[in-house]
Amino acid sequence: MPKLSAIVPFYNVQQYAPDTLTSLRMNARDDFEFVLVDDRSKDETPAILERAAEELSDVAQVRVIRHEENGGLATARNTGLDAARGEYLTFLDGDDWLVPGYFERLVAAIEELGCDFIRTDHVQATARARTVHRAPVGPRGQVLSPRDAILPAHRTTSVDYAYAWAGAYHRRLLDRGLLHFTDGLRTAEDRPWIWKLHREAESFAVVNLMGVFYRRGVASSLTQIGDARQLDFIRAFDQVVEETAADPDADRLLPKALRTYCAIIAHHLSDEAKWEPAVAKRLRSMSAAALQRMPQDVLGDVLDTMDHRRAGTLRRLRRRVTAGKAAV
Repeated sequence: MPKLSAIVPFYNVQQYAPDTLTSLRMNARDDFEFVLVDDRSKDETPAILERAAEELSDVAQVRVIRHEENGGLATARNTGLDAARGEYLTFLDGDDWLVPGYFERLVAAIEELGCDFIRTDHVQATARARTVHRAPVGPRGQVLSPRDAILPAHRTTSVDYAYAWAGAYHRRLLDRGLLHFTDGLRTAEDRPWIWKLHREAESFAVVNLMGVFYRRGVASSLTQIGDARQLDFIRAFDQVVEETAADPDADRLLPKALRTYCAIIAHHLSDEAKWEPAVAKRLRSMSAAALQRMPQDVLGDVLDTMDHRRAGTLRRLRRRVTAGKAAV
């Protein structure tokens, strides 16, 4: 069994894949496994992966898997999880990169702590700018309860730091069905995943380790494209709310889930200029319907605790739907 499996999906990243693959080489070990998943790229990415796999096989265990159809990041990660054999698992995206020796330190940290999963800080890279982003958990190097780290509702917490690649995960989580993503989600795929992990895993820790460079501002990234795929955030957060509502601690946890959902809706509504006109219209109607689906008593309390600008935007959208129903 490999000590670590790193699952790396690629899709149309011929410009960035060489940097990603070079960084994997600088993190290779003979008991590390790199699972490279090509999500039906249309550019030169598949050829780059084939060449790199041959070179990497000298220093690590390498598997290249190619999808027959494009399925999106969540589905590509699931393909990698199904193929991975490692005692520990981690992720990397095909346009990001690592500092040398990061994986070795990552494995040493989770083995020393003996917990279900660990979370790490990362560096955001936007063109030449570099910004450090830290996991929003105070205690470092201590084994903690993942469920306790969901709250408080009014602050940024561990479930808001949803990056799957910012950490490592013991295989027992995979065996329990806690590491797979919701197939087909084109965006916000990390959100139901991180909530499930924090509700159902037994232990985690945050460590002072920073080695992932997260590339932002990529023209082909969904965060830069205002098309209908970005609306999958609604399906993702509907899942978060539905699953959290079924939790024994729903009374405590739902306000956090709804507050985050509302904040994301307000953010997208404030950035309507980036959306294609037809998609902007769908965004408004789908967001209004989402507000109606939420537990109304909890939603009312959540809106009372949000800042006036965002709460006002959401209340107006909510009233518009209510008034429309009354007219009908």
